[in-house]
Amino acid sequence: MQKLQKVLLYLSLACFIGVIVTLLVDSGSPVLGPLMTGMFVCLALGVRGTDTLFKSFAFTFWIFASVTLAMFYPGLFLEVGNFKLSALIVPLIQIIMFGMGTSLSVKDFMNVLKMPKGVAIGVVLQYSVMPVVGISLALTFGFPAEIAAGVVLIGSSPGGVASNVMAYIANANLALSITLTAVSTLLSPLLTPFLMQLLAGQFVPIEFTSMMWSIIKMIIIPIVLGVLFNRFLHGKMKWLDDAMPVISMVGIAVIITIITAAGRDSLLAVGVLLIVAAIIHNAAGYVFGYWGARALGMEKTSARTVALEVGMQNGGMASGIAVEMGKVATVGLAPAVFGPWMNVTGSTLANYWMRESKAGEAPG
Repeated sequence: MQKLQKVLLYLSLACFIGVIVTLLVDSGSPVLGPLMTGMFVCLALGVRGTDTLFKSFAFTFWIFASVTLAMFYPGLFLEVGNFKLSALIVPLIQIIMFGMGTSLSVKDFMNVLKMPKGVAIGVVLQYSVMPVVGISLALTFGFPAEIAAGVVLIGSSPGGVASNVMAYIANANLALSITLTAVSTLLSPLLTPFLMQLLAGQFVPIEFTSMMWSIIKMIIIPIVLGVLFNRFLHGKMKWLDDAMPVISMVGIAVIITIITAAGRDSLLAVGVLLIVAAIIHNAAGYVFGYWGARALGMEKTSARTVALEVGMQNGGMASGIAVEMGKVATVGLAPAVFGPWMNVTGSTLANYWMRESKAGEAPG
């Protein structure tokens, strides 16, 4: 570990101690926000220089820093002049989805023909387990109507591209993971509005056609353009290939920050319950994804892939739909809370499976 990284980690510890002392002495102190933000920023920078599991949490710590800023200083992230920053969410999602498309090829879609059973199992579990768990949690916790709709929405969304990264780390079936993400995303213009109308229509009005078009223009068209870019221009604009992962991560952080700022008051009212719901929802995805796949005859490596795919939804798409519905401060809250938690658990589970896989490959 480099000396600078050690200093940053010590600074993070100092900020953490400062946060605890401030909460005990004066929880309303104006230094609390800067101390908490500084703690997460130093953590994000410090863990990058380590070789431990925490290195994979660097992006998540950046998200926590952004969310902290938004909670303490929401006014900074609502509008600039007369421009509402929520207007940036859909274009950012389109850029992120374009980046996802540049990592895909026609071959990834054709893989359905090579592994139809795995794809069918993954898609069915994705669009059955998670929506049912979502509506069950929304009703059990008694969330306000629009926040409840957001919980159903994140459960009715396809798998996110983060699951592909986790499958790679876990030494799982990467080809299956990429194919599942691609297929579940292509099906989302039909299945997500259908599930929302069926399950969340009791909370908020759902316009099937309008939501379907929102998903097509926000998700499908950018992905198709990305696939075409990959097909005809891959390697010819290396700077863009290198920049897209960074742009995507920054875009996700900005989206979560804006949503958190917009929904700050609602989040303060139901934040703890929403975090508990995120933990249960995510865990259910991993458990039912893995054991459902195993029960249906899939081998261990592919079952792990399905678990990651089912447990990690496309929070960006859910956030964009909330914006299109005009309810970013309420419907958009669940995606903003569930997203960072999925990254934490996905990274932890992927690293655990990677070490288990390597141990199994070792002689003796």
